[in-house]
Amino acid sequence: MSKKALEFATKNQGKALAELKEFLRIPSISTLPDHAGDVRKAAVFLADELKRIGLENVRLIETSGHPLVYGDWLGATAKPTVLCYGHYDVQPPDPLDEWLSPPFEPVERNGNIYARGAVDDKGQLWMQVKALEALFHEYGGKLPVNVRVLCEGEEEVGGEGIAEYVQQHPEALKADVALVCDTEMFAPELPTLCVGLRGMIYTEIEVRGAKTDLHSGIYGGAAPNPFVALAQIIAGLKDANEHICIPGFYDDLQPPTEDELAAWKRLPFDEEHYRQTEVGSPELVGEKGYSVIERVSVRPTLDVHGMPGGFTGAGAKTVIPAKAVAKVSMRLVPNMTSAGAYEKYAAYVQQLSPRGVTVETRLIHSGEPVVIGTDNPFVQKAVKAMHEIWKKDTVFVRGGGSIPIVGEFERHLKVPVILMGFGLPDDNLHAPNEKFHIANFYRGIDSIILFLENCGV
Repeated sequence: MSKKALEFATKNQGKALAELKEFLRIPSISTLPDHAGDVRKAAVFLADELKRIGLENVRLIETSGHPLVYGDWLGATAKPTVLCYGHYDVQPPDPLDEWLSPPFEPVERNGNIYARGAVDDKGQLWMQVKALEALFHEYGGKLPVNVRVLCEGEEEVGGEGIAEYVQQHPEALKADVALVCDTEMFAPELPTLCVGLRGMIYTEIEVRGAKTDLHSGIYGGAAPNPFVALAQIIAGLKDANEHICIPGFYDDLQPPTEDELAAWKRLPFDEEHYRQTEVGSPELVGEKGYSVIERVSVRPTLDVHGMPGGFTGAGAKTVIPAKAVAKVSMRLVPNMTSAGAYEKYAAYVQQLSPRGVTVETRLIHSGEPVVIGTDNPFVQKAVKAMHEIWKKDTVFVRGGGSIPIVGEFERHLKVPVILMGFGLPDDNLHAPNEKFHIANFYRGIDSIILFLENCGV
């Protein structure tokens, strides 16, 4: 049944890659207000392509932030409906001096395409679009299954707009399964389904001391220093064994099953290779008593992402800043809730606060952890599709990252979510020199073609 669709996809591989490059040239950085126009430009670019390939009811849906892109084709009578999700926004490219080529000028190198958003998530979103195009071609302007497409421009900043829309309009998104292509394979040439994601809370801690910046020579020794206070607070959040010290933080978490632990031990994982090629640090750190795979997927974490404030320019300025800020996030695992974790964290930050300063914590955005059951027929349809393309059995892993909308789909649409991703562990998500392996881009298109056809059988 899929021969013509696969042939069409193969014949048009060069065209698909050229289109992806055009998409990647749009700096749709959702967190930076100066790029709001670029985010909208990317939304229009995507909507225009959805219209061109044959989707109906294509439109931008305005939200409190960046717009959603929606389209559907619902003409497959008595067939299931697949909700295809992706995001067209990207992370900032900083630090720019570490890129080997400009982040928004896509370059092919060593079988990869390098650009910000190449794998997260423009490349993987474009796979879905091209799979739909191939199926429209095979079926004469129709599809073997009903499809809704919903894409957002705020995934990298918490996804509040799409969450509100899903909560308020579940009837407009009725589906039998959701397909999300925003994850990675465990290893090259190893087809992978992600069956769990960590949740997260992203916060700011603001510490205030004096009413204005002060001269350290005149006031040092009497005036409180917000950066020192902030450092003391951060140091108190974890101990020397990387254990998070927040009281009650671990009380509710659900550990992985014995079957999962046994399966992960059989995965092709070389800790030293991981340290050298992916992390690049002198040694690996983390919570003692757990394997690396556990620490990056099913254990909570706490990380500091930035500490703006004070003087950071070239040279010296002897200033005691009036305030200091730290951006701190925590990854959460099943049975933990973002509200509960934040409440415990914020209370403990106040306990850690030293004399002479006032401290405020703010919740920037959050998402809930999810575990996806494998006992539904759509998982097997995905496994069958990937086996036909990759000629290998699929492995099931849990992802360490967070995709906030997955939990919203489960809670409000009551649909299983298939996390079928084709990135690689060394693709440098959120880092300089982000890439997507071009062969995976093409085989991802083919895998999605077969999955969508399988859903219609």
